[in-house]
Amino acid sequence: MIFIRSVVFLLAASLITIYYGTGGVLGLLIGLKPLTRHRWVTTGWVSMMMRASCSILGIRYRVIGRENIPAGPAVIVSKHQSAWETFGLQVIFPPLSFILKRELLWIPFLGWALASIRSIAIDRKAGKDALSQVVEQGRERLKEGLWVAVFPEGTRVAPGVRGRYRPGGAFLAKRAGVPVVPVAHNAGEFWRRQAFLKSPGEITVSIGPAIEVKGIKAEEINRRAKEWIENEMTRLFPHHFKDGEQEQAGDDSEAL
Repeated sequence: MIFIRSVVFLLAASLITIYYGTGGVLGLLIGLKPLTRHRWVTTGWVSMMMRASCSILGIRYRVIGRENIPAGPAVIVSKHQSAWETFGLQVIFPPLSFILKRELLWIPFLGWALASIRSIAIDRKAGKDALSQVVEQGRERLKEGLWVAVFPEGTRVAPGVRGRYRPGGAFLAKRAGVPVVPVAHNAGEFWRRQAFLKSPGEITVSIGPAIEVKGIKAEEINRRAKEWIENEMTRLFPHHFKDGEQEQAGDDSEAL
């Protein structure tokens, strides 16, 4: 049954992405404003992908800590275990933009959809200039009223793995003067990295208290975000760590 569900979901996800990716390009050609295209794609593409994951795959979710979501724009610093959170976070939080590697925008349909949702595409080979790209584009998105989501470990990590947290999100929040919202979850239990088969179950998403950035260095902001996320992962999902904690440096392939 899991195999059949996974096949059906792949077909459905492909059709949904083709439709909204093409629509995003057409919206650009006819001159729709960026935020208009963003709203159209997020209300359509994201909503349908979430519905498909629930109805076809049987993947549901619950949220802890909604009261911690600030009233204004913020930088989300989240655990990254699967593709699910790229949709799930957009449903849970106000309209947001993701930081991703520029090469993803070159993928037909998927890249077009990602471009339509005002993603922050950076050149990973740019070294220190990549951080400047994050800060510059991120501040623009925040001024537009969008939130910015960052996966600080740099790549998807398996459940029970702790990656090295890069400070890009903290630097952006510090420069923009907005809080950081840490997020822990266990999406990788059901939607594993690069795995075709996806299992039914309930994802738990936990939102931590906002970290105010005034008077605190970016490195300290990053440390506090990591500490909260990893402590929450251990508290909520202790079975992931019963054999001892693991470390993974990450490959810088997906996020700063």
